[in-house]
Amino acid sequence: MNASRNNRTKTTLVLALVLVAALGLIGLSAFAGADSDSDSGGKPADTDTGTDARDSTSAQERALLALQRRTAGDPAAMGDKDAPVVLIEYSDFQCPFCGKFARDTKPELVEKYVDAGVLRLEWRHFPIFGDESQAAARAGWAAGEQGRFWEFHDLAYGKERKKNSGEFADGKLTAMAKAAGVKDLAKFKRDMESQAARQAVARDATEGQGLGVTSTPAFLINSTPLLGAQPTAVFKEAIDRARKAAAAKKPDDDGKTG
Repeated sequence: MNASRNNRTKTTLVLALVLVAALGLIGLSAFAGADSDSDSGGKPADTDTGTDARDSTSAQERALLALQRRTAGDPAAMGDKDAPVVLIEYSDFQCPFCGKFARDTKPELVEKYVDAGVLRLEWRHFPIFGDESQAAARAGWAAGEQGRFWEFHDLAYGKERKKNSGEFADGKLTAMAKAAGVKDLAKFKRDMESQAARQAVARDATEGQGLGVTSTPAFLINSTPLLGAQPTAVFKEAIDRARKAAAAKKPDDDGKTG
């Protein structure tokens, strides 16, 4: 387990960006996250200062920032919709590394940044481990329809679970939803099996696939990609960087960029 965790921690995430524009698909250059052991903590390298490179980087950044939904009342989001930093997470409820992030890192980020209005968390369903992952994703969506997504999330990740062992069978998912505070279990079951649930999960998965995400968890912190359950300090550094960058771009009272 430790060797596997270290390998994932050191993995470089290369996002092949595709921006869906009104006139069609516009392919953008790859965005590479730095090794998590480096000082950059996943910050994309900037090695070309030419005008074309700057324009390309700007286009990539805009494409990534456009993935932020910032929808009021989104049950799978947490934090101020106008927060300067948004962390998008592509995850699978059966992924042990997603569980590690949920248990070890997310609570610290919520306390330090979400509660302070600095960070917004936006969840994306990215089920990759088979039928139970798909079912758990739909169950999470259905719990969200009754305002209990994050409670379901915390229960699903409350302990390590062996993949495809029945931990996310229908009956256990219903019990998990009940424990998460879902009141109308008949509605929960209908919602879980609905076309709307399947479409919502497919939308999230397609978004991640379009970025080149192939493993979980994968994150975007504004325009910075990170892969894996990296140390909490890596996330804090990336959030602090993104907050400073957002503040620098925010127009001041005279309409000038600071």
